[in-house]
Amino acid sequence: MVKVKSSDPVSPAAFGILLIGDELLSGKRTDKHQARVIELLDQRGLELSWSLTVGDDPERLTETLRWTLARGDVVFSFGGIGATPDDRTRQCAAAAAGVPMAIHPEGRAELEAVFGERTYPQRIQMVNWPEGASPIPNPVNRVPGFSFGSHHFVPGFPTMAWPMIEWVLDYRYASDAPSERALEYRLEARDAAESDLIDAMNDVIAAHPEVRLSCLPNASGRRVIEFGLRGAPAEAAAAYQRLAGHLDMLNVVWRALAAPAMQQTGTGSRNIGA
Repeated sequence: MVKVKSSDPVSPAAFGILLIGDELLSGKRTDKHQARVIELLDQRGLELSWSLTVGDDPERLTETLRWTLARGDVVFSFGGIGATPDDRTRQCAAAAAGVPMAIHPEGRAELEAVFGERTYPQRIQMVNWPEGASPIPNPVNRVPGFSFGSHHFVPGFPTMAWPMIEWVLDYRYASDAPSERALEYRLEARDAAESDLIDAMNDVIAAHPEVRLSCLPNASGRRVIEFGLRGAPAEAAAAYQRLAGHLDMLNVVWRALAAPAMQQTGTGSRNIGA
C-alpha cells in the first residue's frame, strides 16, 4: 500500500488540465477527461480554467510543462507515464523543472508488492519520477501516479485516472473550495443584434467585475443571443438583474433559461418568462 504524507494545502491560482498523446491529435482517441474533471471540480465548488492538448514530442512537451510549472496553477496531467518508449511525460517533467529523476522508494515497494520479480527491468521505470515527487494511489492496479509540486500526473485510462484525481482533490485541495458555490444565471434575448447590446454588456461588467459574462449568438442564423452570468450568488443575481434591466429599457424580448430557482426575477414587461 502506498503511504502518503500530509502536506500543507495549496491555494491554486487556477485549475488546468494537460492531455498528452499523439493519439489525441491524430483522432485515434477522443478525450473523455475534460468533461469529467469539470464535473469533479464543480462538485467541490471549483472550476476548470484551461485545457491543453499536446503530443508525445519531447521538446514540445518539455516546453509546455516548463510553462505550466512556471504558472503555479494546479494541473492534472493525463497520459504518458508508463514504461514504453512513447511514454515521455515523466522525463519531460523532470527536464522542465531542471531536476534529476530518481526511483521513488514507496513507488518501488508498491510495484514489487504487485509484480514481484517482474518489476524489473522495465516496470520499475514507471516510478522513476522527478526528484521530489510523491505518489498518487491507484485503486485499480496499484501502479501509482505522482504529484510534483502543484502538478498531478495520472494515467490516460479513465477508470484509473478519475478516482486518482478525486483522491488528489480531496487530499490536497479540500480546503480550497469557496464558502459559496458559484451560480450561473442565463437568459435568452430575441430579435436583437449583439452590437446593439455591447454598451449594456460593458456596463454589467464594469458594475460587477467579479462576475463572468458570456455572450453566445445562435449559430443557425436565428436572432437569438444566450447570456450567462456566473459568479458568487449575490453578485451573479445582481448582474443578472442589471442586464435584464438594460434589455427592458431597450425593449428587447428576453426569457430566463434553466438556472437557479431565484433566477425568475426579471421585472420588465418584455420578459416573456421561462
